Order: sequence, then C-alpha cells, then structure tokens
Amino acid sequence: MGLFDYFKRSQPIRDKDELADFIDRYAAFLVQKAIYEYSRARAGHYSKVLFAESGFQKAVEVSRWQAFPLGLAMVAEIVDGVLRSQAEERDFDALVAMVLAVFDRYAVPDALGREKWLELRADLEQRLQRIALHPVKRAMDVPEQYAMLYFDLMPIHEKLRGRDLETTHNYLMVTLCNIHAELTKRIDGQPLAPLVAAH
Repeated sequence: MGLFDYFKRSQPIRDKDELADFIDRYAAFLVQKAIYEYSRARAGHYSKVLFAESGFQKAVEVSRWQAFPLGLAMVAEIVDGVLRSQAEERDFDALVAMVLAVFDRYAVPDALGREKWLELRADLEQRLQRIALHPVKRAMDVPEQYAMLYFDLMPIHEKLRGRDLETTHNYLMVTLCNIHAELTKRIDGQPLAPLVAAH
C-alpha cells in the first residue's frame, strides 16, 4: 500500500465514535508507516533478514507503542485546528477526554510494561493540554516539536541512522497535511464541535 492509498475510499464522519476511530487509525498510521519504511530503507538488501530477527521485532514493538501517543497528540492537534476554524467556542476538555479514551482502548503492551505505559499516558495528557495554549498551527507546522522525539524512537542504532531527521520531519509534514485534508473532506459540512462535545 502506498502512502496516499490509505486516504482512499473514505466514509463521512457522522458521530463521536467515528471521529475517535479516525483519530485512532490515523495516529497509528502516522507513526507506524515511517518506522517500517525507514527500517527497510536503512537495512537495504538485508531488510528481510532484519525483519525476521526476533530482537528487531521486539525493538519495533517498543518503537511503535512509544510513538503511538505522539501520533495521537499530532492528530488531536489537527482535529482541534479544524474545530477552532468552525466554532468560536469549543469543548477542548471533551477532545482531550476523547483522545485519552482512544489511548485507553489498548491493553498495556508487553513490550513496555505498565509503569512505562502509564508514564506515556501522563505525557500524552500534558501534550494535549498544551495544544490549547497557542494559536492554531498549519498542519505542516504541527510536527515541529515532535520530529526529533519520533526520530529518536526508530528501531535502528543511532550510529546507522545517518542524517535522516529532515526526511522524517518531511514525512510527518506531508502526512499530517493529508490527514487534515482527509478530516475536512470527511466531516463534509457537518460541524465537528457537536461530535466532540457529545463525547
């Protein structure tokens, strides 16, 4: 599946559960795709061998679960930006609750353990609260504060990563712009605020 194939055959978002599913799905897509694609690119001809190694598989599990809250925070900021463009007042606490409820859909990953998982949840909540403290950002500007954190989670030894932070940052920018476009298309004239407030 290509990068933009994920955005095909979309259905309208009509209720709070569909909005929560949107946040869940695209947060996971945002962080997982680059982890796998970057690892394949770095491994080159040895990618099949690398992906078959149990040690690498465990490292990928750690990376993707640690990155998932970052994805949730970035997609939540996209949702909040669209929400603010539609309404002078919005129920931001309800959006935070919705995103945390998405996080809570998942059992504690074996790769991380309960203490780390709860730490990531607390960190996510703080990141979500900070969204309300600044003006709406363009979708392409949202990953500025996350790119380095995300890049550092790649399951490739830091000595083998090269100078690929900019490439990773660009991937996040392009993908978040497409997520923004997908969200605005799928709400299709339906106000987003009631979907969040109803949570």
